Amino acid sequence: MGTSTDAEVEVGAGPGILAEVEAEVDLRHHGDAEVRGGGGLVDLAVNVRAGTPPAWLKQCVAESLDGLAAYPDGRAARAAVAARHGVPPERVLLTAGAAEAFVLLARALRVRRPVVVHPQFTEPEAALRDAGHRVRRVLLRAEDGFRLDPGAVPADADLVVVGNPTNPTSVLHPAADLVGLARPGRILVVDEAFMDAVPGEREALAGRDDVPGLVVLRSLTKTWGLAGLRIGYVLAAPEIVAELARAQPLWPVSSPALAAAEACVGPRALAEAGHVAHRVAAERGHLVAGLGEVPGVTVAGPAEGPFVLVRVEGAQGVRERLRERGFAVRRGDTFPGLGPEWIRVAVRDRPTTDAFLTALRASLPPAP
Repeated sequence: MGTSTDAEVEVGAGPGILAEVEAEVDLRHHGDAEVRGGGGLVDLAVNVRAGTPPAWLKQCVAESLDGLAAYPDGRAARAAVAARHGVPPERVLLTAGAAEAFVLLARALRVRRPVVVHPQFTEPEAALRDAGHRVRRVLLRAEDGFRLDPGAVPADADLVVVGNPTNPTSVLHPAADLVGLARPGRILVVDEAFMDAVPGEREALAGRDDVPGLVVLRSLTKTWGLAGLRIGYVLAAPEIVAELARAQPLWPVSSPALAAAEACVGPRALAEAGHVAHRVAAERGHLVAGLGEVPGVTVAGPAEGPFVLVRVEGAQGVRERLRERGFAVRRGDTFPGLGPEWIRVAVRDRPTTDAFLTALRASLPPAP
């Protein structure tokens, strides 16, 4: 079930420090679970663009329905993604969301010593463990700002998984630090699912072909509000792409998802995504400033993603009282390396943020 009962832990205080195995963590708990059964809740738990996709994208998907009688043909979408990143199509693999890519990596690649850098999205570890791997963890620390210490990653790791910007910490690691993890014989997986929410995509590795063993994962579901359509892609060396493709079923990506992929990497979409990234940065600044005025609340940071990680005492009770006031936030204790005092809050527009901040103040436990 993707719990964490047999993962060794490397603590990010320095390389090779082995800690005791953590208590069981539900790696399969995700933000959508916070919203189920809560009709009318304002969703601050899921890191996907609020509302529906833009009208032009909905029209593109709708027009693709006329071709549903034919089997999906991903060549045009693959070529479009390749052109967007300046790589040949042989370096691109289209997937049913980034989550499928984690399963493919876990099942197709012959690795023996995988390491996952936490706190981060839990599906990579869950997929590795489901495939029979024994996973080691490197835990980044709040007192270090959840910054990556490349020296904390064991030298013998032949697969390393790290997010950038990282979910749930919203930390953007320097590209140079990530490149420093690469070495012959190692697969370096960088999850860039939220990179298009970073203005200018600073520190991105997508499109790099000079880093040995680099695998970059991208998602098109976050910025474009397409979580229900399932579309993402892998950028890697042709031999890695071919190995992953052999593990995919036939026609793994639907025709509507292919149409969306092609549209979302075109010039119009990239320009709009750039504007969205700047808007998210401004709205995030408003949220962080507001949280800074709430007693007993600490924001991890600096945050660079479309969400922030918040520490508040009595977080479980705070979450419950927030629900009573109409707001759903993501619990943090199902991320390895975090405890029950953490919550994750998605960035939304200012009126929503202001209403949330008012509800948060009312939901805090009384001061001692």
